[in-house]
Amino acid sequence: MPTDAITPDVLTVPRKRPEGPVNLVGLTREAMRQALIAAGTPERQARMRVGQIWQWIYHWGLRDFAAMTNLAKDYRALLAENFVIALPEVVTRQVSGDGTRKYLVRIAGGHEVEVVYIPEEDRGTLCVSSQVGCTLTCSFCHTGTQKLVRNLTAGEIIGQVMLARDDLGEWPVPGAPKDETRLLSNVVLMGMGEPLYNFENVRDAMKIAMDPEGIALSRRRITLSTSGVVPEIARTAEEIGCQLAISFHATTDEVRDRLVPINKRWPIAELLDALRTYPKASNSERITFEYVMLDGVNDTDADARRLIKLIEGIPAKINLIPFNEWPGAPYRRSTPARIRAFADIIYKAGYASPIRTPRGEDIMAACGQLKSATERARKSRAQIAAETGTSG
Repeated sequence: MPTDAITPDVLTVPRKRPEGPVNLVGLTREAMRQALIAAGTPERQARMRVGQIWQWIYHWGLRDFAAMTNLAKDYRALLAENFVIALPEVVTRQVSGDGTRKYLVRIAGGHEVEVVYIPEEDRGTLCVSSQVGCTLTCSFCHTGTQKLVRNLTAGEIIGQVMLARDDLGEWPVPGAPKDETRLLSNVVLMGMGEPLYNFENVRDAMKIAMDPEGIALSRRRITLSTSGVVPEIARTAEEIGCQLAISFHATTDEVRDRLVPINKRWPIAELLDALRTYPKASNSERITFEYVMLDGVNDTDADARRLIKLIEGIPAKINLIPFNEWPGAPYRRSTPARIRAFADIIYKAGYASPIRTPRGEDIMAACGQLKSATERARKSRAQIAAETGTSG
């Protein structure tokens, strides 16, 4: 199937099994209202009921209808008969020496995805997956060696945020003093999959995350990372309005075609045209360009100067990412001296150029390494190179 033909209708598991109750997690407010009416809630009460249930699920983190004490007992029984509040199942939880947490999560159909929580001094960032596997086969990315199985539902996406809050003990306690401290303060859609090939489910999940009566994350605390699905970029600004990051990684179409094969469909010039209008359309401060540093591939002074020229006029930050190697990877990490020299050229041109500190490498949780061990195909460097058209 061509990548541009992938839609949630084709590849996303239905919300309701023929014989089972409806999972409320992941429903938009309007979809929840319609579901409540269909289950017998009087239409004139439905909007109010949505507000009450929404707060129990997304503000208090409650999973038991019987404990929703501002609802009548018979109504709670009706809810329990027709609905569930279910999250993906945490299969394993690993904690890195640097505090990074990686969760292997099982979703409907027995498939598995990985979720990573990264604690830092000023924030706690959750890296969320949007697909099982990935369509893009980016040659430097471990997840790209795993074929796409399906899109995640909105419930499976927001469920990752909720299970991490479970693990962090971050749901508020009724009656306790209000605590504004956030252990999970940021969400990045940088896990398994290409978010913009699962647009509707990603959008609905992020709208739930941003809803002020629930998890209440600011849109400025949510970053969507795309490899460059150009037709969906303007839509992201209009319908989500979050921060945008671009997996850029090269300064010529020849190199980017090899590293990020989607470039063959939407080359650099076309991608940059779409990005020039994004900050204004979404009220974002700037776009983040992600640039993985590959020894002898994209890390020369000439590459740095071309990058500066390409992004001219775009409010931008360039995140330089030391390549995270895995067994059989077809590339090597640029040397620290080379990365610093590259960063210095960008910084002197007036752009922030932080060098990302690799996190969670001891548990394969670092950028580009997410891939469920139980579904991992053991491939040699030569096999990966042959499939992606690269040379090791």
